[in-house]
Amino acid sequence: MYVSHLSLVDFRSYESVDVELVPGVNALVGQNGQGKTNLVEAIGYVATLASHRVAGDAALVRAGATRAVVRTRVVRGDRASTVELEIASGRANRARINRSPAKRPRDVLGIVRTVLFAPEDLALVKGDPDGRRRFLDQLAVLLVPRVAALLADYDRVLRQRGALLKSATALRGRGRGSRRAAVEPPPDDDAPEQAASPLATLEVWDARLASLGAEITALRLQLVAALMPYVAEAYEQVSAGQGEARIAYRSSVDEVLDEDAPSSATPTAGTDPQDDADAPALPDVATLEKRMLDAMRVVRAKEIERGVNLVGPHRDDVVLTLGGLPAKGYASHGESWSFALALRLASYRLLKDGAPAGLDSLLWADQWGPDGEPILVLDDVFAELDVRRRERLAELVAGAGQVIITAAVPDDVPALLEGARFSVHDGTVSRVED
Repeated sequence: MYVSHLSLVDFRSYESVDVELVPGVNALVGQNGQGKTNLVEAIGYVATLASHRVAGDAALVRAGATRAVVRTRVVRGDRASTVELEIASGRANRARINRSPAKRPRDVLGIVRTVLFAPEDLALVKGDPDGRRRFLDQLAVLLVPRVAALLADYDRVLRQRGALLKSATALRGRGRGSRRAAVEPPPDDDAPEQAASPLATLEVWDARLASLGAEITALRLQLVAALMPYVAEAYEQVSAGQGEARIAYRSSVDEVLDEDAPSSATPTAGTDPQDDADAPALPDVATLEKRMLDAMRVVRAKEIERGVNLVGPHRDDVVLTLGGLPAKGYASHGESWSFALALRLASYRLLKDGAPAGLDSLLWADQWGPDGEPILVLDDVFAELDVRRRERLAELVAGAGQVIITAAVPDDVPALLEGARFSVHDGTVSRVED
């Protein structure tokens, strides 16, 4: 798989630009602020419908324009597909596949698959849990695009249940205020029923949230188990064997139910379930759903008091350890970079290799077959690495089907990564002839 053509209209800093890319290495070279990252951001957006730099879409539309258009041609085997996304300011985005309108933008997911390295990846190690959750969820969508609908449904139910909890909190607060005010008459007979009304409805949303949440948790557990050996191997390669990197999943449900998270919910951190016969089996969706319902009952009073959803995959975390210690807070800057690179390299290898033996999940239901290798994007990464890590990363990615690199100066691109060179300057992109 590779992107052969990228066209942008009113995207970020570009009024209009067309770039012809090739298989193998493509290096986009230009000073900071010239628009290199905007190009790879656009390719990543087609793959994930999200930017790796900003949370919303508004910043993607060029100042003064009302919409941006990203058009890519992707080649897989002997077949080429064209994907066009219209990113609108103040209205719903639209998509076209091979010039035909798509029913919804997420229908394009899966046509382009990318693994993107960027300076922002350091937050995977040093940042908050939401970044690590997003890392898993985006990888799951790349494996099985329909997971995007599951995540969207969960977010919708989560918001609706949260609004209901806030209503119950407000009613409870008004009831307390009435009891404290001695001059006010006692509440009438209907007041208890009115206050209990949100609670009666809450059970319906409990069931829906637990059903969706269990599916997401099961997928994430499968994904973490599959990533474990890849992360350990990639970290050893990037860091030259300096420390043992492990990854595990920490469930908020387990913490509420006073279980030994994360080992009760996942195989032992860093253990390959394919090789360890003693590793605990991953729980099925039905078990996870029951446990989530049990946990919601335990925290019900706290949820009503605070007006927030306290358990579920939206509060889970991915635990990263290095040499038995938490990477966050203990790893050095260089070690954190190596761990972040290991996570992305592990993602690339998992996407490339497909279903690992011994794991049976919806994640592996879609078979990509040949030519499904994702596109590697390295956005200003080499400038952040010391010489040793730079050389090791270059060795690890040199054989990829397509690698797109951004760099401020030509010397930032390792000599091992020979290929097409493009000059990016003042809104123009031109091929540099050898």
